Amino acid sequence: MTPEKLFGLAGKTALVTGGATGIGRMAAEGLMAAGARVLIASRKEEACQAAAADLNALGWSGKAEGFAGDVSSEDGVAALAREVADRTDSLPILMNNAGTSWGAPLGEFPHSAWERVMRVNVTGLFQLTQSLLSLLEAAADDDDPARVVNVGSVMGETAHGDRAYSYAASKAAVHHLTRILAKELAHKRITVNALAPGPFISNMTAFATADEDVRSRVGAQVPLGRVGRPGDIAAAVQYLCGWGGAYVTGAVLPISGGINVETGPDLFQEAY
Repeated sequence: MTPEKLFGLAGKTALVTGGATGIGRMAAEGLMAAGARVLIASRKEEACQAAAADLNALGWSGKAEGFAGDVSSEDGVAALAREVADRTDSLPILMNNAGTSWGAPLGEFPHSAWERVMRVNVTGLFQLTQSLLSLLEAAADDDDPARVVNVGSVMGETAHGDRAYSYAASKAAVHHLTRILAKELAHKRITVNALAPGPFISNMTAFATADEDVRSRVGAQVPLGRVGRPGDIAAAVQYLCGWGGAYVTGAVLPISGGINVETGPDLFQEAY
């Protein structure tokens, strides 16, 4: 029952897509801190290599490797799967974090932007998982399943569009795919879970989190009164990927400070 037993990841290899920045980088550091070898992949190879160097310099027991990987096309997914297979003969942990967004007012939202968001956030996630199934199966056993962690969003759980219509719809699809794959892969001893984050500091949310004053105002709208911290993500992935999370599958874990249970004003507040 020690933390090392429940959450330690020594000897395990993890792939984190989109792991150079934002939530992916937070997750990569959490996995490394628990002892994992972390493969960081995104479209920008130099950014991945720089992130890996920065993370390795922190002195965690795990190590990071950075390289290019693009899930936005069929060829890109195939190339990424080959690269991973060249680096490891089994994959205990796959974190599907790569994603994109687009914002525009209703009535002006471009068809091309909708299609691109779905291609990266949903199609890429599904196709990469499918392409890496043999490596996940090679790492799985009854006592310690292989793990897939998908990154969804609280916007896929609640009616928050905020002009990012395709993003919110794509994350709802991620949550549903998570449940479907969890059901279908349990007999292979592969768990499939998802995170549903609220606002965190990242390139995608820079418009709302880069400036400290704006970030404070955004955090004030969160029921728990702040935006997310790196440790919130790191703790979640350590739990889901560690031995202590081996009996959890099909879960969508809210890491949103309570946004996931907001329902608007009390229905009868004017009667009190």
